[in-house]
Amino acid sequence: MTETSPQRLFFALWPDPAVRRALAGLGREAAAGRGRPVHPEDLHLTLVFLGSVAPERLEQVTAAAGRVRFQPFELRLDHYGWWPRPRVLWCAPAEVPPPLPALFGELQRELAACGFAPEKRAYRPHITLARKVSRGRSGTLEEPIRWPVREFVLVSSRTHGDPPRYRVLKKWPADS
Repeated sequence: MTETSPQRLFFALWPDPAVRRALAGLGREAAAGRGRPVHPEDLHLTLVFLGSVAPERLEQVTAAAGRVRFQPFELRLDHYGWWPRPRVLWCAPAEVPPPLPALFGELQRELAACGFAPEKRAYRPHITLARKVSRGRSGTLEEPIRWPVREFVLVSSRTHGDPPRYRVLKKWPADS
């Protein structure tokens, strides 16, 4: 992909190595023989999906993100489930900490001011652990995964090729 080509972009929370290892282990265990675990380097929690973005709009996107302010917080990933229609196994917090929807909302507002259409569906924060899962169940993790959130990132995705498919382009830290 050249810098003159549109890129598929999204904003996300990107786990640190310890959280990534825990999520990857959970994905392998839960999908065992029933699906394809997400590559460990691709695990993330999507905030806002932008889709295909022309290179000349990249500066607008990064400027909008730079205006977003949020406080650090902790995600307590303690719930898992399976969506049969997309055949996805996921992990999420049973209770969403207030700073997460606030971050999502502020990011949406800043991007809307730049002409990006806000997502119409309700925000359902989750981490996709595995795809093409033939069957699954929902429940509570015995040992929650604690994820200290200190930044959000802009990510570029490739729709083909070997994993990992995602590349972090830029990071924005939480307020101190």
